[in-house]
Amino acid sequence: MKKLAFIGRLLFALPFGVMGLNHFLMTDVFIGMMSSFIPGGAFSVLLTGALLILGCILIILNKNLRIVSFGLAGFLFLFIVTIHIPGLFKPDWQISLIELLKDVALMGSAIMIGVFADVFKSDDSIKE
Repeated sequence: MKKLAFIGRLLFALPFGVMGLNHFLMTDVFIGMMSSFIPGGAFSVLLTGALLILGCILIILNKNLRIVSFGLAGFLFLFIVTIHIPGLFKPDWQISLIELLKDVALMGSAIMIGVFADVFKSDDSIKE
């Protein structure tokens, strides 16, 4: 079960790492998606990318799992409220809907991992 728990954490964390890298590789695209009331422009996009990559690494390493998971859930909530919901009122709303559903699912998973972080932390509670 320890290996399965690691695989689950890895599969959960990898999309955050890829999204974080995309924030660095496609900064202009993400700036175009930002609502007008989000400050910082490229700095906000790059900071978000760095935080997503950091969250990915910490989840894989099983460090500060509760804090990181709840932090990612809050981050995803901000994405939903500030980017995806306003995107539903644009002509290409289908993309925003898909992104909204993806982030809602990831947010739910992050909350579950945060709630059960003690199970992942204790080697004794996960049987071989």
